[in-house]
Amino acid sequence: MKALSRAIGILGSGQLGRMTALAAAEMGIKAHIFAPDADTSPAGEVAFRAVTAAYDDEDALLDFAHGLDAVTSEFENVPARTMQLLQKLCPVSPGPQALHIAQNRLREKDLARRLGITTPDYQPVRSADDLAAGLARLNGQAILKTTELGYDGKGQIRLSSDTHTADMAAQIWADIGKVEAILESFVPFTAELSFLVWRDAKGSTGVFAPTRNIHKNGILFSSTAPAPDISPALIKQGEEAVTAIAEAVDLFGILAMEAFVGADGGLIFNEIAPRPHNSFHWTIEGCETSQFHQLVRLLAGLGPGQTRARGVYIMENLLGEDLSRLAALYASGNKSVHLYGKSDARRGRKMGHVTWQCDISR
Repeated sequence: MKALSRAIGILGSGQLGRMTALAAAEMGIKAHIFAPDADTSPAGEVAFRAVTAAYDDEDALLDFAHGLDAVTSEFENVPARTMQLLQKLCPVSPGPQALHIAQNRLREKDLARRLGITTPDYQPVRSADDLAAGLARLNGQAILKTTELGYDGKGQIRLSSDTHTADMAAQIWADIGKVEAILESFVPFTAELSFLVWRDAKGSTGVFAPTRNIHKNGILFSSTAPAPDISPALIKQGEEAVTAIAEAVDLFGILAMEAFVGADGGLIFNEIAPRPHNSFHWTIEGCETSQFHQLVRLLAGLGPGQTRARGVYIMENLLGEDLSRLAALYASGNKSVHLYGKSDARRGRKMGHVTWQCDISR
């Protein structure tokens, strides 16, 4: 009997690429990593092959894609030109349209609104005058975010129309570098949720159990899934919304949607990420098929796996300042510790995560 011979490519070298490569290896599938720092990276450390080159190095990309079943990206800010080149050689995930939408917060909000998904009040900001006018119109708390390259609370600032005058708006605009931004009304929420959808090359879709999240200082602190104390109707609404987005952007792969539960109990869209998501790391232990194994299955053309949750699981991120807890976490005996192979343990930097099953009988 001939052994399975499959290979996938991953653009990006961080922890998401690492966990995808590990999932591929468990399935007998070779993972090839491509990044400017691939040879010294968390993902490169565990990959079958690591190619160190710039994302605009067309010769290196052509060589990289040779013989691969598909190529995916572990982050959404891959240059559009890179994906346009690769899609001529093999299937690409999450697909050009999904990347285009996810690379800009205005495009994300506009898409959600077109699909009838509730969003915060928002407006584009392209000048200090836009910012001042937006603050006056919102007449309350607001969040100013850069439209691109923001994550883990970076690239955003909370403002108030009561205290931020036009002169202060001009200074804030100068401070953020005079780039395009989006001003959103502040959402008073009772819970933070995330939903994860998969979609294969033929357009079939499915969802994972939703996650309830807690953030601290703009960084995800913990996730609990399946999301507790959330009504079935609200879960259905979120699952339908994330599936509609996946179909609208012609997704190939997996896509996460973050949302708030508003003070009135309704679901409010926040943002999307067309890749594995931090809030679904619990699926490694907690699902029959993890988010990483599901992505690999889709890329390799093996068909989707079953994504039922095995129980209630909790995931906590381990930041640089949390590494002193490692000995106790290992000693507990009932926790699964995942470290990402990063050498520089800075404060606020994600160094790993820990997952355990929750005893709901207590």
